[in-house]
Amino acid sequence: MALADRVMGGILVHVVLVEPEIPANTGNIARLCVATGTVLHLIRPLGFFLSDPRLKRAGLDYWEHLQLHTYHSFDEFLQKVEPRRLFLVETGGTQLYCEVNYRSDDCLVFGSETKGLAPQLLEAYKDYVVTLPQRDVRSLNLSNTVAIVVYEAWRQLNFAGVKSFS
Repeated sequence: MALADRVMGGILVHVVLVEPEIPANTGNIARLCVATGTVLHLIRPLGFFLSDPRLKRAGLDYWEHLQLHTYHSFDEFLQKVEPRRLFLVETGGTQLYCEVNYRSDDCLVFGSETKGLAPQLLEAYKDYVVTLPQRDVRSLNLSNTVAIVVYEAWRQLNFAGVKSFS
């Protein structure tokens, strides 16, 4: 079943972590996903077990509210989810993350903390690679990068699902 057929009213975008390595980063991202109505997809191999206490601690008590899916490969993710649009977030991309016009059910794809995304994947989606501007560092922390991009997408979607700001 295609992703668009499964999107429920509260889902905005989808975060896809390809081979994440640090449990605390993934736990922080899981909490962010709950806070923003975002679905989390994890592509194996993972650098930790889903039962890792560091993962659970970073996600606090939000795990029961998280929409989490795991896949054995990126190809399996593509087959099962059938995403309409993918944006790969990577250092060295040619388009800024804030220049994209995000739509609900977009998939935001992030690589592992030490390797990033595979060159073959970047080549296959070269027109959809976005980046964050930065100075004097090689890269930002994965959970910070995910938060920045997800909140930009949510802002563009008028913070859909928020009942009030008071």
